[in-house]
Amino acid sequence: MGWRREYLDIVLVTSGLMEMIGYHLFLLYRCLRLAHATVIGYENQSNRAWVQKDESIDKRIALTANSTNISAAMYLCAMSLALGSLIGAWAGSSSEGISLHSLMYGDTRSPINFIKHSLFSCFLVALASFVQSIRCFVQANFLMRIPTTDIPVSYVQKEVVSGTHFWALGIPAFYFAITFLLWIFGPIPMFLSSVVMVVILHMLDTNSKPLHQL
Repeated sequence: MGWRREYLDIVLVTSGLMEMIGYHLFLLYRCLRLAHATVIGYENQSNRAWVQKDESIDKRIALTANSTNISAAMYLCAMSLALGSLIGAWAGSSSEGISLHSLMYGDTRSPINFIKHSLFSCFLVALASFVQSIRCFVQANFLMRIPTTDIPVSYVQKEVVSGTHFWALGIPAFYFAITFLLWIFGPIPMFLSSVVMVVILHMLDTNSKPLHQL
């Protein structure tokens, strides 16, 4: 049995996906065990310190800052919905993408092309994550608007940090969507993008700054 170009999808695509999944599992472990060494842990601590500080000053500043998070999450929600709808329409068209087959070196059979369009699910995950992020930030705004001061600061901190967690879940969904999108052009671009993305994400997700003291 000789070499067939379809084997590239088995080797490179599997390697690229395992590298992406392995990195995010490693990042999850660091967030749980070594939060101070990750940007996510640093941002969570900064958010807790920000909420605790803003409880003692004018709440309008806190509400304005939190509204910025809501606006950004709403923008990413709209982007996820638009891109997901575009990919869904493309996958539903039987004539789209046929001209690309001559440019690809890899498996171009219909079942594989159907799997490639699973990047639609990545945008759905991103959409759900950003919607939940908006819900948490809106709840934090609601708690900060309560006229009495009986609401514990920890309640607001919990909502803001939860919103940040959902935000951090939605962003990787975009990263996976990029790799699936490049897989449409062949397994080689998909694998190279996975390697480059893991290297860049490792640099961006690593924190060397000391955490804020509450």
